[in-house]
Amino acid sequence: MDTQQDYFSANRESWNKRTAVHAGAAFYDLEGFKQGKTSLNTIELEALGDVKGKSILHLQCHFGMDSMSWSRAGASVTGVDMSDASIQLAQSISRELELDTEFICCNVYDLRQHLDKKFDIVFTSYGTIGWLPDLDRWAKLIQDFLKPGGVFYIVDFHPVLWMMDSEFTHIQYNYFNTAVIAEENIGTYTDRNASIRSMEYSWNHPFSEIFNALIKHELTVQQFNEYPFSPYPCFSNLEKGPDGMWRIKGMEEKMPMLYAIKALKQSLSR
Repeated sequence: MDTQQDYFSANRESWNKRTAVHAGAAFYDLEGFKQGKTSLNTIELEALGDVKGKSILHLQCHFGMDSMSWSRAGASVTGVDMSDASIQLAQSISRELELDTEFICCNVYDLRQHLDKKFDIVFTSYGTIGWLPDLDRWAKLIQDFLKPGGVFYIVDFHPVLWMMDSEFTHIQYNYFNTAVIAEENIGTYTDRNASIRSMEYSWNHPFSEIFNALIKHELTVQQFNEYPFSPYPCFSNLEKGPDGMWRIKGMEEKMPMLYAIKALKQSLSR
């Protein structure tokens, strides 16, 4: 396997397998969501505030719970993901709940072939850009789909976290985006013993790459935050605190787990 399209195809197959497991996992609490529970976290809710009447493009939305949560908050939302199983599930849930969330199945790099619209907000979160090899193309896409004065917001797992082994005992991976990371995945983060197995291909992105891509495409950073916790127990060797957040055992908040960037598209493009 030696082309990016091969990598994307393998990752799509992997996420298709995961979707069937994730739909029934307590991790996602789909039944609670159907009964009205939001899937969004305090971090992104506080950062974006009142979205009523705004349009949101949600990149790499998985099976759309966050997309639909933004719809419930009053936004007009379009979710995008390359996994056809995820999008089919998202569309099914949206119909069942009588929501107007739209979903598109495609690689985000190909989105211009499927969508011709500008948005107030472009949103992406929790385990997204590591599946993308080229952040320059990604940032250009964000610029293209934002209205002048629109907001881009990402909250994701910290680049330092992706350097570590699965138990957070030593550095295993390069901080810089030097090469594709090829790994066999057994189970999934909602169920380590799930009977699924697949090859996955990902890329690490240092902050210099992230920020320079945004800056190059006229996205002005308004906020940058880092957090020593995660709202999700999607890694090994974590413990839950009294605030409901998950932290690495024995680290005493010495290691960052999340970061968030809020950026503004300039009103006038050159």
